[in-house]
Amino acid sequence: MTAITGTIITYNEEDHIEACIGSLRQVCDDVVVVDSLSTDRTCELARAAGARVVLQKYLGEGRQRNVTEKEAAHDWILALDADERLDEEAVAAVRAAPLDDPQVGYVFNRKSFIGRHWLRGPGWYPDHITRLYNRRHAGYEAKYGHAGVVAPRVVHLPGHILHYTYDDLTDWVAKINQVTSLDARGMFEAGKPASAWKPALSALSALFRQLVLRGGLFRGIDGRTIAATSAFRCYLKYLKLNELHERGGEPPA
Repeated sequence: MTAITGTIITYNEEDHIEACIGSLRQVCDDVVVVDSLSTDRTCELARAAGARVVLQKYLGEGRQRNVTEKEAAHDWILALDADERLDEEAVAAVRAAPLDDPQVGYVFNRKSFIGRHWLRGPGWYPDHITRLYNRRHAGYEAKYGHAGVVAPRVVHLPGHILHYTYDDLTDWVAKINQVTSLDARGMFEAGKPASAWKPALSALSALFRQLVLRGGLFRGIDGRTIAATSAFRCYLKYLKLNELHERGGEPPA
């Protein structure tokens, strides 16, 4: 089997990091954790689980992932979030993958959970993500906000990445607040202007897209919940972008 480095970016992930590293070590002989100066036991637990830990002040998701790529011992990289795991079928698929073409990125299906509940609404399942790639020809976009892997070609692997996204609804709302701050910062740095109408228009567009174009109306309570939270996220990130412009780029106190 071709050597693979597993990579994780973390900040205060002591509840998840050991299980994530254990999942990666089923297919990786090298695991790198790039930590954004956690204040809990994340780094201690990661080292005890056999990972190499690199401390790096947070640069934004894409740029932080780029640091993991530079620190990897091998060209083939399997990137997970701390709250993600490979299921048994995905482990077998990675072991069987030829990894003979460095221009191919490998795509997984992902299942996301809120507590024990698997969210099956639009945009959440099926959720296709490229996570196994060769750093010589592919890599994460160097973006501050949400970033993905860009590869010349992709091949779909069987199995799932299990994403334990939120502990409960309270955690979901708290993380929307966190991620919209990152989204707004990324848009501000990209030069996106403030707009009095954009928050509402973006939210309405997200609601229409999730409920109608993606069929959320017919996906039960999951579909409606995902549509509502998607609209809320869009509204909030553009509102926070306006706030950044008002403050000249300075975050709220």
